[in-house]
Amino acid sequence: MNCYIISINRYIKFFLIFLILFLYPAYSISHPQDYIKFKTIEMEVLRDGKLIGLSKYFFKHKDDFLEVRNETKFEVELLGVKLFTINSKGIEKYYKNLLVSFNSETFQNKKKKFVDLKLSENRKEFKIIGSSYKGNVSINSIVGNWWNHDILEADNQISPLSGSIKPQIVKFIGEENIIINNKNYSTKHYKLQSKDPNTPEDKKLNFDIWYNKDENLILKIVYDKMGYWEYKVTSFEKN
Repeated sequence: MNCYIISINRYIKFFLIFLILFLYPAYSISHPQDYIKFKTIEMEVLRDGKLIGLSKYFFKHKDDFLEVRNETKFEVELLGVKLFTINSKGIEKYYKNLLVSFNSETFQNKKKKFVDLKLSENRKEFKIIGSSYKGNVSINSIVGNWWNHDILEADNQISPLSGSIKPQIVKFIGEENIIINNKNYSTKHYKLQSKDPNTPEDKKLNFDIWYNKDENLILKIVYDKMGYWEYKVTSFEKN
């Protein structure tokens, strides 16, 4: 009986989301259709040149729906002592290129962080309940996950760990060739920074990003904060 009720509730929830999306068209900067052929993207996480973890994305497509799951794990050790750990799982759901929900749960040094994001009824805002932020934000904001090149066009990014809103500016640096996994890629190099220069240092955005248009992939991200960090694509799979 309980299973039957749960099944009915899930059906009703799905129907309501579909009805809202059908009746109220919305416009955002998202282009998840660019990833319709993707099955997986895997990135390695390095600190000061040492491999410390992985970040993996799994794509699932059905009709006009796209689901992206992420698993990120890494840990920083010094003399055998764990100084910093991340264990995070998240799921983004899109319908016709529009983000309709995002949920994540993260343990950072055993401290729990979370995000519960849903598209508002009028489809003009996201409603966010997170460990660092509760409120609404424009749909032209992007969840700050590295699979999505739309982060290079957004005015705000939403922290995938805590839901905090981070206004940003992105500058094009130039075209560069980089080598990833012994392969030469033609890329566009961007600088992503906090819009407010007075943002506290521990919350400030300051990333260098290399994007390859042919594969629609952000291939590499680096930043310098308590060490030199790199996220680099090690593999990706397409249909």
